[in-house]
Amino acid sequence: MTPRLLSSLFGPVLALLVAGCDTASDRPVEVAVIGDPGSPFVGGARLPLAAQLVRSATAEGLVGFDEQGRVIPALADRWIVTDDGLSYIFRLRDGTWPDKTPLTGDSARAALQQAIGSVRGTPLGADLAGIDEVRAMAGRVVEIRLRQPQPDFLQLLAQPELGLMRKGRGAGPMRQTREKRALLLKPIPPEDRGLPQTEDWAERSRKLRLVAMTAPRAVERFNAGEADLVLGGRLADFPRLDASGIARGAIRLDPVAGLFGLAVVNPQGFLSAPERREALAMAIDRDALGATLNIGGWIATTRIVNPGTGDDNGTVGERWPGQSLAERRTTASARVTRWVKNGKTPRLRIALPSGPGSDQLFARLAEDFKAIGLDAVQVRDSAPADLRLVDTVARYPRASWFLNQLSCANMRVLCSASADRLTGLALVESDPAKRADLLAQAEAQLTIANSYIPLGVPIRWSLVSGKATGFMPNPWNIHPLMPLAMLPK
Repeated sequence: MTPRLLSSLFGPVLALLVAGCDTASDRPVEVAVIGDPGSPFVGGARLPLAAQLVRSATAEGLVGFDEQGRVIPALADRWIVTDDGLSYIFRLRDGTWPDKTPLTGDSARAALQQAIGSVRGTPLGADLAGIDEVRAMAGRVVEIRLRQPQPDFLQLLAQPELGLMRKGRGAGPMRQTREKRALLLKPIPPEDRGLPQTEDWAERSRKLRLVAMTAPRAVERFNAGEADLVLGGRLADFPRLDASGIARGAIRLDPVAGLFGLAVVNPQGFLSAPERREALAMAIDRDALGATLNIGGWIATTRIVNPGTGDDNGTVGERWPGQSLAERRTTASARVTRWVKNGKTPRLRIALPSGPGSDQLFARLAEDFKAIGLDAVQVRDSAPADLRLVDTVARYPRASWFLNQLSCANMRVLCSASADRLTGLALVESDPAKRADLLAQAEAQLTIANSYIPLGVPIRWSLVSGKATGFMPNPWNIHPLMPLAMLPK
């Protein structure tokens, strides 16, 4: 969206603020979400951040997340898991859908099957492939049967894409009203959702105004006191915080895991052979990159699966143990030299999102590649490229999440069929030790393919003012809107 359009967006918003009431409960909490202002609240199977926030707020799943990223009751007020870990039985709360039809096991089952079907063919769909059957039982009971135990299954069910809807509408916990390109969200009283009435509800609940905008505009509005909260910050825009003079106390970093590295998207010429793609991975000085980024707690890694992941059996370690950076670069440079004898020096196009953080990242990578005889040029995130940044937070702490993200079904350009096969075998393996071994073998195969060059863990930041409540950093970069709309007791 152009600056002129952004200006037209925020003018009415500010006017509403001036004209509104001054009480805490009447003044909306202003939430700026960094993202595309053009179509921020909609999406298909892969929802942008603003759409994820709205989906979670207006269409609960069987379970949801609290502000700490913990799984909490939602449409289901309680559940049990059988001893073998293969059956999850949910008791739905007493309530109705927005069209006033009862919330039943049958209707919830239909909504859940529709939600699962909508993500088929995506990494989340692969994560959910372990579901064997969804059954409606008596009254308000739903059972989900799995092919094998999944320790983090509830966390998967709490994902925004699995918010349940009937006839295109969800059951809350908030209602939305569109204000031009902003959304006004208001908490639904507990008694209207089939929950016990709360005495101080009216005094504690607040409206939220959600607007998607560019990072520079979000930081500017926060500095001016026009935004109480900024969500969705990434590495690309992190240097703007120092440049704008924002107080360190307002910056919140989420201790996330996930993928942050370069995917090979044009495996032609120099990048057509895995050993030459490995040369790029060998050349990168990840310690120097960490110093350049200057973000406390950032973890560099040469592994696809982040170190310390729940089902990591320890058989896959960091790459090139015992080799110094100089030794790695000597090997990598020799591979480049052999290629250059048969043609001209490769010029790699690296696609990165716009922003000063991306510029810093590119400068570091260009220097590293230059050290082994390669030239690099930075291109727009949407432009044709040879390498493209992958920057995705893990939905749950398991090796299978990382492998599903880089599967042939998701990457579509360069992948490892053997890694996919091993991951598929792990999906149906009931023995945890054997399953972990299969996943480790899959990671090893994907590592050998060198289709993805890991750099470290993703970077996620938010800006939180003293007027904001209900926000807490957490490992999943999950910041639901409902807690933000409630004043503390």
